[in-house]
Amino acid sequence: MNHYEFIPREMLVSTTARSVYRTAAVASLTIFVTIPALRIAGPNPVLNVLLFLGVVGTALIFTGMEFFLFRFDDSRAWKQVLWFCLMLIVPLGAAMYCFLVYSRSDVLKQVCAAGN
Repeated sequence: MNHYEFIPREMLVSTTARSVYRTAAVASLTIFVTIPALRIAGPNPVLNVLLFLGVVGTALIFTGMEFFLFRFDDSRAWKQVLWFCLMLIVPLGAAMYCFLVYSRSDVLKQVCAAGN
């Protein structure tokens, strides 16, 4: 059994998963705001929470999009290699993949059209 099949399909392609991954992508992008703000303003409880949410979002979106890339992405091999390399640019790569490839994928559209 392939180790990418241990995660159920519903955790990667469903309407709930789509919402979770989009939220995680936005949360991961907050790192670009919170780190400079922490450097300028110093330790701040609100900024620390935002940074924590950004790190959790980055971990979630990176893991989910990697699994989606290897299991469901049916694009050409060179595009998959390109996206894999771009996803190594944390946190921007996985968020870009989520918005540009995952959200527009045929697999996700079929599941959302079926009302799952």
